[in-house]
Parts: sequence; C-alpha cells; structure tokens
Amino acid sequence: MPTKFLAPVIMTWVFFLSQPAFGQELPNFDTLKKTLQEVVKEKNGGFGFNMWATVVDRDGVVRAVVFSGEERGDQWPGSRVISAQKANTANAFSLPGFALSTANLYSAVQPDGSLYGLQHSNPVDTSAAYGGPIKLIGTQRDPMVGKKIGGINVFGGGLPLYNKEGKLLGAIGVSGDSSCADHNVAWKIRHLLQLDYVPAGVSPFNDDNIVNDITKGESPSGWGHPICVPAAADIAKGFAKTHPVRTKSE
Repeated sequence: MPTKFLAPVIMTWVFFLSQPAFGQELPNFDTLKKTLQEVVKEKNGGFGFNMWATVVDRDGVVRAVVFSGEERGDQWPGSRVISAQKANTANAFSLPGFALSTANLYSAVQPDGSLYGLQHSNPVDTSAAYGGPIKLIGTQRDPMVGKKIGGINVFGGGLPLYNKEGKLLGAIGVSGDSSCADHNVAWKIRHLLQLDYVPAGVSPFNDDNIVNDITKGESPSGWGHPICVPAAADIAKGFAKTHPVRTKSE
C-alpha cells in the first residue's frame, strides 16, 4: 500500500486504540460470576434459587452474562433474558443525577399510573436474545455479549451502576427468584462491586431502593412495589444500615 494511503490508516488505528474501552469500569465476567455466587448463598428473602446476572454499559450493550449454578439448567432458563431486560431498563431510565431501579417502576406502569405503557416500549431484540450457539449461553462468549438486547422490565432486580466519581456506567439485572429477592441480590452485588454511588432516587432514603408502600392496591408515592414476603421487605428496609449507598465523598 502506498505511504500516502497507509498513513491515514495508521493514524485512525492509533486514535481508536488510545480511546478508553466501553465498559472498562464495569465488572468482568469472572468478577460478576464470583460475586453473584457469593450473594445467592445468603438469605435474600426468596427461595434461595440459583440466578442469572447481566451487565450492560451506558449504551445498553451487554457486557457480561453469568449464572450462579454449575450448569445453565440450574436456574430458570427464562431468567437469562429477563436479567438482561432488567439491566437495560435500569440503564435506560436512570440519569447521571437520578437513579431508578426496575422495582421503582412497578406502580407507575399500572393502568392510570404516571408511566402506563412504558412496559410495552423498547421491545427485546429477539435475534440478540435467542441467537447464537446454545453451548455458549452463560459463558464469556454468551451470544448476547456485544449486542443491545433492549426490553423493559418493571419489577425488582435491575439497578443502575455509578462509580466513585458518580459517573453512570450502565446497569445490572438479576433474575431467577422472587422479584423482591432479585432486587435484594442485585443491591448486594452492586454494593460489593462498589458501584453504588447513587446520586438520588425516589425512595424515602433518596436512593433507588425498593419502595414497599402499596396498601390496598395503591402506592401513595407512586413508586411502590408489592411485598413478596415480609422477610424480603425487611432485608431491603435494612439496607440503609447493612448495605448503604455510597456518596462521592467516601
């Protein structure tokens, strides 16, 4: 190739190689899997099932998909895509200065709710969700990795991820147990990863914790989520002391 054509090509590659990689501050496959496996062994207010976890970056691109069991059939197969939906939702509807978890969206999307119909927007890309070799599912080469999965999920298990500078990096989605246990597991994982520098939210503690204020079918705050079992609600209520969100000054 003539030098006059080669030089621009070299400069282009130098530019791209010098740029920070998307998702470089997000947990990698091994870290996410190890943390998920650690947390599911704890009491989370659910059935104690194995679970799936998915992380997306700020552009909604899937960066890691893991499961906690020995084999992919050890957790609900359907929860793989649900975990990705939850991650996509928490990322898509959180901002650098304001976090919304998937649990926060439950009441708002009910009939007559302020966000009714949201759950029908942004459909899942089925080719991204279900394409690729089955044997790669849940591995570092899961077919969803590198793709935008889309999808909206409006019950517990999806949380945005903020680093110590307060930068919104993307989100995590967890699925495989009750929706309340999913939320609790996701919360604990985010805390262990130290990606919970949450700027503000709709909960009474000004964060994105689950709001269990539904009484007789009504949520006074408009952001309520049903209580699955009292044990799960108690665990979430205790997060302000056991797993508090961090501030940028910490």
